[in-house]
Amino acid sequence: MAKILITGGTGTVGRALTQVLIAKGHQVGILTRNSSSSNDPNISYYQWDIPNGTIDPQAIAQADHIIHLAGAGVADKRWNKARKKEILDSRVQSGELLVHALKTMPNKVQSLVSASGIGWYGPDTAKSLEKGFMEDAPADTAFLGETCRLWEQAIKPVEALGKKLVIFRFGIVLSNDGGAMIEFKKPVKFGIAAILGSGKQVISWIHINDLCSLLIQSLDDQQFNGIYNAVAPETITNKQFMLTLAKKMKGSFFLPIHIPAFFLKLVLGEMSIEVLKSAKVNSFKIQSAGFKHGYPTVDQALEELVQSSK
Repeated sequence: MAKILITGGTGTVGRALTQVLIAKGHQVGILTRNSSSSNDPNISYYQWDIPNGTIDPQAIAQADHIIHLAGAGVADKRWNKARKKEILDSRVQSGELLVHALKTMPNKVQSLVSASGIGWYGPDTAKSLEKGFMEDAPADTAFLGETCRLWEQAIKPVEALGKKLVIFRFGIVLSNDGGAMIEFKKPVKFGIAAILGSGKQVISWIHINDLCSLLIQSLDDQQFNGIYNAVAPETITNKQFMLTLAKKMKGSFFLPIHIPAFFLKLVLGEMSIEVLKSAKVNSFKIQSAGFKHGYPTVDQALEELVQSSK
């Protein structure tokens, strides 16, 4: 039984991960901005203040491993200057705070597993459409690419402290409890399969259960070290995804409708670039490290999510 400290533990991934860890017999510590308590003896809450650079020393002292998921939601609000600063600072400053804590506070932390995102990669190229983006591809120079670069750079010094560091670039996480899946399902409930722009843009995704399994496996498994794409083997276009989801939810009783790119740009502003961007990301590296997906295809993933939400 290990003690796992989670940052971003109240988010979609953090909540699911906590439940899986407890089911496996582990104890979970959650770093939070506000003081909290739990009725579950296997969950402890600790306070940290990222802007002011403070963290409860007990959180660090008791942890065997850290899973770092903290960061303001990328798609929660329209991007303006203040929101973009919040998205970036919440990731960079939290990483720097963890590094400082591990450097200055007594601890027995063996490994740190950090989130990043496939926003690292730019739009698809002829090469990426053939094989998918590999982990050695350079960071995109647009906002999300630069955010991911600085996010990963902030946590990188953990390696110099003698800790194992694993960074996962998350694809779109498919979960009934939050994130993109909630938005995908909204129009389908009314019989509309909302296809974004041309619908030809490639989506790289991962089922929430597979992501939790991957994060946990990487803690102790010595095959994992460095940077990995956390995505499923099968990629799919936005149009194919929405039609598959609509069929799972509505059978043949739905209407496919294309939402024009100009309208998305009007509503979403700069964020529309990411919604309309095609990014085929390769999962070979996690598979070669020994990870086996429970939901390798979109059909399997959506079948489970739709059935479990009934």
